[in-house]
Amino acid sequence: MNAKLDTGVTTRPVTRETFDEVLVPTYAPAAMVPVRASGLDLWDQNGKHYLDFTSGIAVTSLGHCNPVIVDALTRQANTVWHLGNGYTNEPVLRLGLALTEATFADRAFFCNSGAEANEGALKLARKYAHAKFGPHKSRIVSCLSSFHGRTLFTVSVGGQSKYTEGFEPLPPDIHHIPYNDIEAARAAIGDDVCAVIVEPIQGEGGVIPGDPGYLQALREFCDNTGALLIFDEVQSGVGRTGSLYHYMDKGVTPDILTSAKALGNGYPIGAMITTDEIAHAFAPGSHGTTYGGNPLAATVALNVLAMINQPAFLARVKEASAKLFAKLTKLSADYPQVFGQARGAGLLVGLPVTGEFKGRAKDITKAAEALGLMLLIAGPDVMRFAPALVVSDAQIDEADRILRAAVESELNTAPSK
Repeated sequence: MNAKLDTGVTTRPVTRETFDEVLVPTYAPAAMVPVRASGLDLWDQNGKHYLDFTSGIAVTSLGHCNPVIVDALTRQANTVWHLGNGYTNEPVLRLGLALTEATFADRAFFCNSGAEANEGALKLARKYAHAKFGPHKSRIVSCLSSFHGRTLFTVSVGGQSKYTEGFEPLPPDIHHIPYNDIEAARAAIGDDVCAVIVEPIQGEGGVIPGDPGYLQALREFCDNTGALLIFDEVQSGVGRTGSLYHYMDKGVTPDILTSAKALGNGYPIGAMITTDEIAHAFAPGSHGTTYGGNPLAATVALNVLAMINQPAFLARVKEASAKLFAKLTKLSADYPQVFGQARGAGLLVGLPVTGEFKGRAKDITKAAEALGLMLLIAGPDVMRFAPALVVSDAQIDEADRILRAAVESELNTAPSK
C-alpha cells in the first residue's frame, strides 16, 4: 500500500506568529521569515532583500546554497544517508584524514554540534586524567563570559550565569576565572585540574581577542600541572580568522580542539580533535552519538575544508578583514558618540556601542535590518560582524552604507537629554 503524502501539511501557510503558537519559546526570532538565500543575499516571505552579515552566526562561511556544497550533498543524498555507529563510511574516513593532516591532531571524533564537541572534549579530559592521575584530578577551569554550549555540562562550564539560572544543581568542580588574566590563571590551575578550556577569541562574550601571552601562559600552566588545554574554536575555526584554525595564529597548540559551525556550512556537524595518546582514554562504549559522522554531514564538511583550506582563499579572508576593519574604524571616527574601536580577528569582528547608546546594540541591528542589513550582537553593548568568508569588497561597501543610514535613523529618533 502506497502512503499518500498530505501536501496540505507540507505547504500550509505559516508566519512568524506560528512560532509563538507551536514552538517552545527558547528564542525570540525576528519578525521577518527568511525563505530563500544565495551567497550573502537573502529574501523574506514578502520578497524583501537583505544583505546577510551574520552567516547564521559564523556558520555559512561559503555563503548560502553554495553550488559546490549543494552538488556534493545531492550526490551523497543519492548514495547513502545513514548507517549507525556499528559501521563506518568512506566520507567520514576521508574527513578524518583531511582534518588530522591539516592540524596538530592525530584523531577525530565527529558529532552534531559545538555543544556536543565540547561535551566530548570535557568528558575525554576527565577520563584521561582519571586514568593517568586518579579521580582527584577532575576540576575544570574556564573563563568568565565564555560560551561553550547549552547542555547542562557545557552551559555550566561557560562563564555566564544568565544561562544557568534555574537549572541548578549544576555539575561540580568547575572554576571560572577572568579572561586574559594571567595571574588569575596561575592561581587557579593547580594539580587537581584536569582541563582548561578557552576560546582563543571570545565570541558571545563580546568578541574579545585572547592575548597571545595569556594563551601561552595557559599552555605553560597546563604543562606544569598535567592538565589538558582545550581550545574551543567552534566560532573562530574553519577559516574565520584568516587561518584554518585560530591557534595557528597564536603560536599555541592545544591538546584538544573543538570545531563546528562553519565546518558544515549550515549542515549540522561538530568535531573534536586530539592527539593519539589522549584519544586512547576513550574505548568502544566510552562515548558516542547516533548521527555523528554520518555520510551526509561528513561529505559536506570534507568539501568545506577542501575549499577553505587553500592559501589563496585564506589570504582573501585577511584582505576582506582589512577592508572591513578600515570601514569600521572610519565609522567609529565619524560617530564617536555611538561606537568604540572595532576588535576581533579575520571576519569575526566586534564593534562596541558607547555613550548614550551603551546597551543598545540590538536597537542598531534592528534599524539596520529594517534597511536590509542583517547583523549580530555579542551582548547588549557589542555589534558583531560575521559575514560569509566569500564576502566581496562591494558587499562590504554596501553594508557600510546601510549601517550608516541605520545609525543616522537612530540618532534622529534618540530621545534628547
